[in-house]
Amino acid sequence: MAASPRAAGAVPADPVVLVAHGSRDPRAAEATRALARAVADARPGTPVHPSWLDHTEPGPTAVLRDLAAAGHARAVLVPLLLTAAYHRRVDIPAAVAAARETGPPIAVRVADVLGPADGRVDGGLLAGLRRRLGEAEPGRFDALVLAAAGTRDARARGSVGRVAVALGAGLGVPTAVSYASAAPPAVGAAVARLRARGARRVAVSAYFLAPGLFHDAVTAAARQAGAVAVSAPLTDAPELADLVLRRVDALVRSGG
Repeated sequence: MAASPRAAGAVPADPVVLVAHGSRDPRAAEATRALARAVADARPGTPVHPSWLDHTEPGPTAVLRDLAAAGHARAVLVPLLLTAAYHRRVDIPAAVAAARETGPPIAVRVADVLGPADGRVDGGLLAGLRRRLGEAEPGRFDALVLAAAGTRDARARGSVGRVAVALGAGLGVPTAVSYASAAPPAVGAAVARLRARGARRVAVSAYFLAPGLFHDAVTAAARQAGAVAVSAPLTDAPELADLVLRRVDALVRSGG
């Protein structure tokens, strides 16, 4: 039998570091760990390490330092973020710079966020949202609200809007956007507007990667406003694990 590439001495894959926002809610950290396991299971032989920008340890700087100390010359960092707002533009580059400045040398390539990149909405992201919607409401609905965490960044909100348009077009229903913080409208107002326009069965698609207080609040407010269903966060959906790996592969192909 021919030896496998690893047995034949092939260079191991560069480690992948997943970077989540972080939350005081322990469910959020467990969701990130579950996604890390799903990514590792989908790409045997690739080390996958979860990290968090806040509230949960380890942070990405510590993970990158440890990888460098263990002899890794390179790593790929994937932001577990749905918009390219402040955390992607400021916090993640700062974490990478800190690892380079205070630890052994390591080359770090940073992939695109999981939300729209270069204006394009990934089909796998939409498939994951449809999966969670189908789990929450297997019947028909005639309008949809995409409920996001919220941001003051207008470009990031524009990317959420593009996801809502693409999701609604694929499902053939009118779709609105809502935010849990930082920007209007709130989910209850968005559901109420659609119902006032004649929608009888409004579903809410949770544009969240992990459970937590925001998702809890969205669920309660949407139900109070008359929504027939609120989907669960994406967590470790297979489509999300696949999207993470495609972000890694796109970065490697580009030589970025």
